[in-house]
Amino acid sequence: MSRAAPLPPPLTIWIVNPFDDIPGEGLPPLRYWSLARILASRGHDVTWWSSTWSHRRKAIRRVPLGIREDEGFAMRLVAVRPYQKNASLARFASHRDFSRTFERLANESIASGQLSRPDLILASLSPLEGPEAALRLAQRLDAQCIVDLTEIWPETLERLVPGPQWLRKILSPLLLGGMYRRRKIVIEAADGISAATQAYANAILGEGVAQQRDDTPDTPFETAASKPHFVCYLGAYVEEFAAPPRNYNPVPTADQAIKNVQARLVTESLECVYSGTLEAGQDLDTLIAAAKMLSSSGTKATLHIAGTGSLEASLRQSAAALSGSCRVLTHGLLSRGAYAKLLSECAVGLVLVKPESLVSVPYKACDYAAAGLAIVNSLPGELEKLIDHFGAGIRYTSGNATSLASAISSLADDRTRLLHFRQNARLLAAVEFDRERIYPRFAEWLESIAE
Repeated sequence: MSRAAPLPPPLTIWIVNPFDDIPGEGLPPLRYWSLARILASRGHDVTWWSSTWSHRRKAIRRVPLGIREDEGFAMRLVAVRPYQKNASLARFASHRDFSRTFERLANESIASGQLSRPDLILASLSPLEGPEAALRLAQRLDAQCIVDLTEIWPETLERLVPGPQWLRKILSPLLLGGMYRRRKIVIEAADGISAATQAYANAILGEGVAQQRDDTPDTPFETAASKPHFVCYLGAYVEEFAAPPRNYNPVPTADQAIKNVQARLVTESLECVYSGTLEAGQDLDTLIAAAKMLSSSGTKATLHIAGTGSLEASLRQSAAALSGSCRVLTHGLLSRGAYAKLLSECAVGLVLVKPESLVSVPYKACDYAAAGLAIVNSLPGELEKLIDHFGAGIRYTSGNATSLASAISSLADDRTRLLHFRQNARLLAAVEFDRERIYPRFAEWLESIAE
């Protein structure tokens, strides 16, 4: 009888990320909360350094009591100045606060004996300031430092440069050139690079740096570059969601059952959901316009919006003004239980992300797949290829309300096809996004770097 491989010696590991929601903030665990849990469960002493300002809620936050007992890891919050807009000088000033104060607190805590010297530091990029401070500390403390690519930064800022496209191409190098040079220094100094998608790794490290084996999807990415690197999707907890319905009921016969299900379901409203931030980078105006078209065509659908952001108030007004067969319901920011319940009651998940945002595989896509929702997707590239490979949904053209309305109505009209998409989406989540499977591999890779 084979025995499980022994766990590696305990390590002291620091995670440096000021953006993700921390325990006590309601939503399901995101990337760093999930990773901290996994590392702690493997016997490591884990400390997550975050900020006192919630990037998503735009509010002050505090560490909940008993987090070490409840979660197995520690949290340290770094005091930063607040900011209200994601694209603002105040935000960059807040990043500088985080970097400087984190580095000072880390040095003081180690010098006083409050904290042990880390063996490994994992710092997210973005922002740049976190990895810069982490690398200085790692060099001083003789620790390994991994930079985790969670987006293509600062390329994502280029769309915020004012003016037409031709002018942006001229201004972007002038305005962002310093950030590109700083990133190059960070990447070259890191002991290893991890990434939330293959596209992020390719964009920053170069094409072909990590090739996935086609014969064994469960095998971690093989690397072609000399610097160690690893790709781990943001993922989702598949077990939080019930499996989608089967694509047919075999009683009395398969053919007759499909017809019966089709006849019953086609009269029901198609429940669709968009979850996530309500900001300019999302294709939300197109959603409202598509809802009007669906009502005009008599398509019975309910479009749920779950999340918060600067556009929440205007979306509520637009939703209230709609009438007809298609409704738009805004739920605001939901608790973890309410969020999972909403997704379980829907059949379609809407990835309404503008391609110019340079997002590759967002959290919402992973959650939709885990909940067994057919995915209507706006993003070309990596996510589109995954959806096509597994047969988990369809694409629409971002900014085109007719395209989005057509995608939704096609699923409302063909419930058998919808059920097949839902089954395949669940398979996509099980193979590519299940955190119970992919995050332990991420942890093993981090352990190998520390060793």
